[in-house]
Amino acid sequence: VQLQASGGGLVQAGGSLRLSCVASGNIFSRNVMGWYRQAAGKGRELVALISNVGSTTYVDSVKGRFTISADMTRNTVYLQMNNLVPEDTAVYYCNDWTASQPWGQGTQLTVSS
Repeated sequence: VQLQASGGGLVQAGGSLRLSCVASGNIFSRNVMGWYRQAAGKGRELVALISNVGSTTYVDSVKGRFTISADMTRNTVYLQMNNLVPEDTAVYYCNDWTASQPWGQGTQLTVSS
């Protein structure tokens, strides 16, 4: 399965953006899917998860600001990001919760102060 993330860009602090990740195959119906991010010089961090029944969980730093959702009919998972802060600057990726799929290129988010 190939995972293609998109929707990143440059945004000012306090702004919003929505990321999308399309899978080449149907993996959402049998997997917990997640968004990850990797800031420059840091390790990859799990940001949010969504189960195939819609249960969600978030890392503390994004709770109340980010919302993960999925459209299984489109094999797409989304990440709505509001009230962005410079610390959210990173390359964002999606994968299942065990990171078992090949990593895609990710999409760069840059938040300016």
